[in-house]
Amino acid sequence: MVKRAVLITFCIVILFSAQTLLAKNRQKEETPMELKVTSTAFQQGGVIPVQYTCDGADISPPLTWTGGPGGTQSYALIADDPDAPVGTWVHWVLYNIPATATSLPENVAKKESLSDGTVQGVNDFKRYGYGGPCPPGGTHRYFFKVYALDTVLKTGPGLTKKKLLREIEGHILGQGELMGTYSR
Repeated sequence: MVKRAVLITFCIVILFSAQTLLAKNRQKEETPMELKVTSTAFQQGGVIPVQYTCDGADISPPLTWTGGPGGTQSYALIADDPDAPVGTWVHWVLYNIPATATSLPENVAKKESLSDGTVQGVNDFKRYGYGGPCPPGGTHRYFFKVYALDTVLKTGPGLTKKKLLREIEGHILGQGELMGTYSR
């Protein structure tokens, strides 16, 4: 009887240890690697220059990010303003950015698809491509979020932020963001 109790206790300890180890490994796999996102146009938390806003040329700023982890098949980007009076306003949606890319140039063309296979979604201005900061007043924050994905999306142009986030769920290997501000 004592041997049986010791054996059962031993089995319970082994099972508990195995479950704890599996849970820790799962957590590591589910925690995306951090990507560093930068721009030569503005610093983290800095003011976005007028040329990248509706008060200027309304062109996209140059962006650079650290390469994603092994297994990265593509990148996606979402730029939005959580301070908009109507709720978060989406300024840019891009996906299927090639895995070999670690930057976007200034003034990315405002069309459905780019020559490298990158596809653009629809922003809250109801247009493809970048729509720069254009706050109705006050200072707003603009987040440029880059996601490293373990897949290339099998969808055409025109995804909204909400639909893109649904498509990339479970496929994010790494992510990072750059925040800039703009005032009117």
